[in-house]
Amino acid sequence: MPLTTQADPRRWKALIFIALAQLMVVLDATIVNIALPSAQTDLGISDGNRQWVITAYALAFGGLLLFGGRISDLWGRKRAFVIGLIGFAAASALGGAAVNTGMLLGARALQGVFGALLAPAALSLLAVLFTEAKERAKAFGIFGAIAGAGGGVGLILGGLFTEYLNWRWTFFVNIPFAIVAAAGAIAVIHEPAGSRNPSKLDIPGVVLATLGLVSLVYGFTRAESDGWTSGSTIGLFAASAVLLFAFVIVEQKVKAPLLPLRVLTDRNRGGVYVSLGLAAIAMFGLFLFLTFYLQVVRGYSPVKTGLAFLPMIATMIAGSTQIGARLMTRVPARWLMGPGFLLAAIGMVLLTQIDLDTSYTFVVLPGLLLMGLGMGTAFMPAMSLATHGVQARDAGVASAMVNTSQQVGGAIGTALLNTIAASATTDYLKSHLTGAALDKTLTFQSMVHGYSTAVWWAVGILVVSALVAVVAINAGHQGGPAAASGDGEGVEDALPVMAH
Repeated sequence: MPLTTQADPRRWKALIFIALAQLMVVLDATIVNIALPSAQTDLGISDGNRQWVITAYALAFGGLLLFGGRISDLWGRKRAFVIGLIGFAAASALGGAAVNTGMLLGARALQGVFGALLAPAALSLLAVLFTEAKERAKAFGIFGAIAGAGGGVGLILGGLFTEYLNWRWTFFVNIPFAIVAAAGAIAVIHEPAGSRNPSKLDIPGVVLATLGLVSLVYGFTRAESDGWTSGSTIGLFAASAVLLFAFVIVEQKVKAPLLPLRVLTDRNRGGVYVSLGLAAIAMFGLFLFLTFYLQVVRGYSPVKTGLAFLPMIATMIAGSTQIGARLMTRVPARWLMGPGFLLAAIGMVLLTQIDLDTSYTFVVLPGLLLMGLGMGTAFMPAMSLATHGVQARDAGVASAMVNTSQQVGGAIGTALLNTIAASATTDYLKSHLTGAALDKTLTFQSMVHGYSTAVWWAVGILVVSALVAVVAINAGHQGGPAAASGDGEGVEDALPVMAH
């Protein structure tokens, strides 16, 4: 049955609340990073358990996103969105009130669970509310800019709260966001009729996908602490491969799959998921190194560190709203994504030049500006293309795949690049320790060498991401009817995208 509903007159108001919820989820991925040292001291968290404050969130979020996306297709996106917001606020309150390690880790995992329900519901609401090409470009431009900027906003707020209030406020800040977004959603969001998917839930698919993704992310986390060749790391990667292979087999057989393979086998969507995942590996790792470089080596305060990232957020918003959104209805997505990722890679090359006394103004700042501009330009058409031309009943799960590729990419990036940086630091120390006592300068030089080695890897990963975008994605510009639906089946069911 084709979807012929009129555009919802309140869709632009709805966008405000959808974007607010997205901002909350994205900033939560970074805001806790800066507050972590204070929380660790306050609650007596051991060094071994410290990384779990980050990992508990990433595992629950990354592992459950597909399930969350399918739930929003079944229950209705508005309902999933509101429940996700309320649950996220409750989990944040629990985290802010934590009195011991267990309570904090439990709260972080719960945040991940509700975030996995909330994020795909937000993106798929956009996909079903904005169906006219130019409007869709504008809406995704705003959404993409907020999603991109959220990480940087998290760093700034994390710095301000930690320095002037208390680390607990990095949790409490979510509560007003969630209340405003939920109240607004209830008042103005109206889901188009006929866009739900009433089929049964694929339980074997849920179990296999969740366990497979959790094993994958956890494998990279173990590699960081135990090494790549340890039994636990290899075991987790092997388990992940077996579980995800079994998941693909199950999805081909069941009547109502969790992830209909038509969503993945479409050449353009597959290309978007892979290139976004690779870009996330490079970006997340870099955020972490730059934060440590500025705070530990250069002695920046948490607030100053956050402010140092501000110019990147500004160019990311400009790239997203002024370049990506304006050109995506005229230029094929690959010619925005490929050059965008390459521009970001050039920015990263500048950041490989960091040293103990590198000028922020002449090296770090230009690098950040280029990265922001490139990422903003590329993310915009990518997020839109991932849900463009997809059947309405699959909008939630297609949106979940965008988030999954970014989250899993981010978790892999943090662990992978951290491991590379740590081994490069150790090698540098060993080769430069010539009988003399280890001094502070040599320690810092070793750290900087480790960071720049890892950033070179990130540059390489971004170049591969640009290549994937240019070679794999072949959709025209996003102005024609359902341009991205290359699978051919049920195109009459697709989200309507009117030509003009």
